[in-house]
Amino acid sequence: MSDCGGAEQTNWTEILIDLSRCTLTLRQAGESAKVYRVAVGAGKTPTPVGRFHIIHKARWGGGFGTRWMGLDVPWGTYGIHGTDKPGSIGQRVSHGCIRMHNRDVEAVFEAVEAGTPVLIAGPVNYQPLAQGSRGTLVQWVQEKLQVLGYYEGTCDGIFDSETGAALSVFQKDAGLPANGQVHQPDLLKLGIEVERS
Repeated sequence: MSDCGGAEQTNWTEILIDLSRCTLTLRQAGESAKVYRVAVGAGKTPTPVGRFHIIHKARWGGGFGTRWMGLDVPWGTYGIHGTDKPGSIGQRVSHGCIRMHNRDVEAVFEAVEAGTPVLIAGPVNYQPLAQGSRGTLVQWVQEKLQVLGYYEGTCDGIFDSETGAALSVFQKDAGLPANGQVHQPDLLKLGIEVERS
């Protein structure tokens, strides 16, 4: 689904990706303008949720299609790219990247600059977290612990020993098992709501 032809404008100010609808929208001053169907992350390899920026643009080939726009996700390599599997568009099948038809990713590639904000919206599913976990949910836990004064590290979505130590102190103070792992009761005490798988 694309309501556009070429990329006649080059002053788009934001990209919005809606994981629930599998769409990518180019927006200018908060107004939707061009909408494309995309493929997004599968359940076990979700697309990160949050506000990011395009940090790298490249012309590619092969399985990742003709264009690549890398995002500044701190816990891994994610981007918007084309695909040699056009039948995957509109589905939740990727390893976390946003896939587009090659003609569509070429249009978006020409329409945006490095530094363009990319807002990725959608549900975050519950999963237990422990040292070594990465992703949006880890970042949310770090942010909540930081606001509550338990965590002084970087909210980078990487569950390291510093995150585990801060979590254990919070759990002890909250009357939870102080095991340094995140389960549903911990999320509830932190005020974090997630989708049940």
